[in-house]
Amino acid sequence: MQAYRPCAGIVVFNAAKKVLLCARLDKKGKAWQFPQGGIEPDETPTEAALRELYEETSIHSVKILKTLEMPLRYTFPPEVQKARLEQGMENIGQEMFWSLAYFEGRESEINLETKEPEFKAWKWADFAEATQKIVRFKRKVYAEVEKQFTPLIEKY
Repeated sequence: MQAYRPCAGIVVFNAAKKVLLCARLDKKGKAWQFPQGGIEPDETPTEAALRELYEETSIHSVKILKTLEMPLRYTFPPEVQKARLEQGMENIGQEMFWSLAYFEGRESEINLETKEPEFKAWKWADFAEATQKIVRFKRKVYAEVEKQFTPLIEKY
């Protein structure tokens, strides 16, 4: 068992410099986040980010601009750790490599009705809104991703 699950997250932004936020299907109300998921043993973090993006949103028309070299880590709060342990997941948190991608496709490409749906809604938003709306225990990570990627988004 690894204490922190290796994951990849991806921030997708459009020509209006807005980022893609997705609302989780398994949460009441709208729990917004960026597409993310585990890294398979044979994948690089960038490959995992692109795979997760496609599996969760059907998006494939993106250009990767950057992947952070070091992962950002968060620890699940005790109640989340307990619920995950009951489901057979022993990780106490996630270690996430983040990629930034520019969306080159049409919005009609975005389709959440995937093979194994994870999201129920999506929208374009300011990066600050993403950081504000994320679940509290992920907020520091999102703030760091915002700090690292906003200058790149603004320059693009």
